[in-house]
Parts: sequence; C-alpha cells; structure tokens
Amino acid sequence: MSINRVSLYHLETLLLIDRLGTFSAAAERLNTTQPAVSARMRELEQRLGTVLFRREGRAMSLTAAGRKLVRDCDPLLRDMQYALLGSGGYGEASGVVRIGAGEIAAASCLPAFVAGLKADMPNVGLEIEIDLTANLIQQLLTGRTDIAFAAGPIAHPALKTCPIGEVELVWLASRAIASAFAGGEAMLPVWSLASHSPIHGRMRDAIQASRIAQKSLNLCNNARTMIDIAKAGGGIGIFPRPMVRSEVASGALVEMAEMPALAPVEFHVAMRVSDTEPVLAEIFARAASLNIAEASG
Repeated sequence: MSINRVSLYHLETLLLIDRLGTFSAAAERLNTTQPAVSARMRELEQRLGTVLFRREGRAMSLTAAGRKLVRDCDPLLRDMQYALLGSGGYGEASGVVRIGAGEIAAASCLPAFVAGLKADMPNVGLEIEIDLTANLIQQLLTGRTDIAFAAGPIAHPALKTCPIGEVELVWLASRAIASAFAGGEAMLPVWSLASHSPIHGRMRDAIQASRIAQKSLNLCNNARTMIDIAKAGGGIGIFPRPMVRSEVASGALVEMAEMPALAPVEFHVAMRVSDTEPVLAEIFARAASLNIAEASG
C-alpha cells in the first residue's frame, strides 16, 4: 500500500462517483473526461492495494472496501473543504457547477443571481441549461445538473428543495385581437404551453372557464415563441408576467379584460440531498434566499 501517494483528487473523484452514480457524471462535474476518471480510480486501487469497484454488466458499483472508504472519507474531505474556504473565502473556490432553469426563472431571477455568483466566485465555472421542469428534475436525479430552478411543487426523497416565491400569470393578446374579443368575437385561437409544462393544467382550466368559444388549445413548448405568435396577432395566450413586461409596456401586447382569475405559479430551487460540497451548499443557500417575484419586479 502506498498511502502517501494517495491525493485529494483521488478521494474527491471517488466521492463524486458515489454521489452521482456514474464515472461519466463525475467527469462532467470535475470538468474532465470519463477515461481520466477511470484512470484516477485505477491509480487509487493500485496505491491502496484493494479493489474499490466491481463491474456489473455495463455498470460499476462499489465493493465493501469502496463503500467503507467513502463512508470514512466523506466527512473528512467535507471538513477540509470548509477549512480551506474558511481561510481563503469563496473567492478561492473552483470547479464547475451546472445550474438548470426553466424559461420563467431564466427571464426573472437567474441573470442577477448568476452575476452575483460570478462576482463572488470568479474561479467557479458555471454551465446554464434552460429546459422544462420535468427534464430539469430528471437531470438533477441523474447528476447532469447540480441545482435547478423549477416551476410547481417538487417532491422526491433524493432532492432537497426550498420555495422561492410565485410568478403571476396574465391573459394577453395583440391590440387587434383584444379589440375583436371585447367586441364579442369568441372564435379566436388560444395558445398554451405544452402539456408537460406544470403551467399547462391551469391554462387549460382557465380557458375552459372563459367565454372563448374555441376550447381546443394550440400548444407550444417555448414561451418566447408563444409571445411572438401573440404579438403577430396569432391569438390569445396566458403568459408569465416577468416574460412580457416589455411587450406590455410598449403596447405590443395588451391585457384581456373580463377573463377568469389565474392562480400564480409557485417556484422552487432544488439540489440533491447527497451533495454536501461546500460550494454547492453555499450556492443553494443563496438561491433559497431569493424571491422570484421581487427579482422579476
């Protein structure tokens, strides 16, 4: 056994494989390649003189020795990371953090939040992914995203979540479409976000409760495209207010009168329970202190 030749990066890589589930996910977090991660683990096994992983088909799992090493080293490495950050501050932190967000968060709280992170953690690389809530949750669970801003309630035992406020929804159309509707025209096209959006259900229910005659919905999985369609006179839609402030201010879209009230959309920030790295914990704490309504105001 050559324990004096075991480096911190060996142990950090081992712990990330355990937390994220695969060599490739650990490689993404470490901003390296899967072969490099595999080479590190072979080195660690050689230097400790023990087998840490067993191959099960195409998957790799920890042996009893590997699980014991993870259990023993996890708190030690975490304490060391906190100690190093305590002496140098988060300005000395490094690594890559992947943040996922839906379109609404991306248009409201995300820009200022990311700018603040880069000011305080200049050496931490950020990778931003804009996607649907269902995809973001799956990416969190599989280790492809570290922190996610998502619409709707999130309930999963592997995830830690915190509510960050609500976003108002508003009925909008072009001035010509709004005037036609106010004049009694009811056969107008209606646009909604796609069915896998957590907002779709309340859009569908609100349209059913309105006097709009055309109850069948036109679907779009991109809110920005849906806004452009409405601006071009393509119909009526329900939109998150943070995404349409400039269109309403300029008169390109106008609010529809005498429409059913719309419940706001609740937002959460989420991360994996198993992620205990100090930098991720700090970023999550900062995200949890946000109020998306104030950020988009």
